[in-house]
Amino acid sequence: MNESIAASIVDVAGVSVGHFTDKRRPTGCSVVLTPQGAVCGVDVRGAAPGTRETELLSPLNSVEQVHAVLLAGGSAFGLDAAGGVMRWLEERGIGVAVGTVRVPIVPAAILFDLWLGDARIRPDADAGYAACVAASTQPPAQGNVGAGAGASVGKLYGPARAMKGGIGTASLRVGGFTVAALVAVNALGDVVDPATGRPVAGARTADGTQLLGTMNAFLAGELPAPFQPGAATTIGVIATDAALTKAQANKLAQMAHDGLARSINPVHTMGDGDTLFALATGAAGRGADLTLLGALAAEVTARAVLSGVRAAARLPELPCAADFA
Repeated sequence: MNESIAASIVDVAGVSVGHFTDKRRPTGCSVVLTPQGAVCGVDVRGAAPGTRETELLSPLNSVEQVHAVLLAGGSAFGLDAAGGVMRWLEERGIGVAVGTVRVPIVPAAILFDLWLGDARIRPDADAGYAACVAASTQPPAQGNVGAGAGASVGKLYGPARAMKGGIGTASLRVGGFTVAALVAVNALGDVVDPATGRPVAGARTADGTQLLGTMNAFLAGELPAPFQPGAATTIGVIATDAALTKAQANKLAQMAHDGLARSINPVHTMGDGDTLFALATGAAGRGADLTLLGALAAEVTARAVLSGVRAAARLPELPCAADFA
């Protein structure tokens, strides 16, 4: 099922979200639009990232705001979709003024989903443009949509024992500030419920009938299968209405990774390119205690991971969390 819930990233004022889902094979892209501009930071923890425009998000560099963040399937090919987001923004006069031209700033990150279906089909500029056309402030769909369409989890014992991942969202409002996340979950490791410590989706036993529990299998001496480097990755966007500097936005993205560590085990592996962006729209009109925001960012990130996997629907190659509930 592809669910919508009230608590989502569009609860942050100034944010809209759009998905493009390719009907030809499980892949797609998702865009988080902030056309009025938003301060942005990033933190990359996985060893196999595929990203665009991350270096300009350093506090040392001059660009202060971005106009969208793109999450896409299709591995490095999917970065092409950012060109379509730029085109959509440029048509509306949105971007950094450089002489007579406005240049939209669109950081992006991709995940690997090429092993499902025809690998020649992947998000391109038209897909990014379509995601922008679809963007709204309504709670976005979750599960097998957008960047989560071809996502999978639990691949450390080979893709034949994996399960369906997906894209999920969550938000919290505390102390007059909103913090939210949109996360596409495509991890090598298992997705674990932090409340119980039990896997929700992940590697299955050799007969495919039960969840294995990857960490327990490691400890019992069942070693993982060789897996192609860079064939996974969890990517996401954290957003808040607090006013932040670029340095603070980068710290917020860093702290949000604690939510991945709580809900994915193992995480930040050699085969994952785990990347989180943090957007601050400033709509609340004031700054906030970064310790509070960071704690909330970790919490909504973990919740978004669980929501994305629980909303995912099975594919012929991949069972889903609902099959093992």
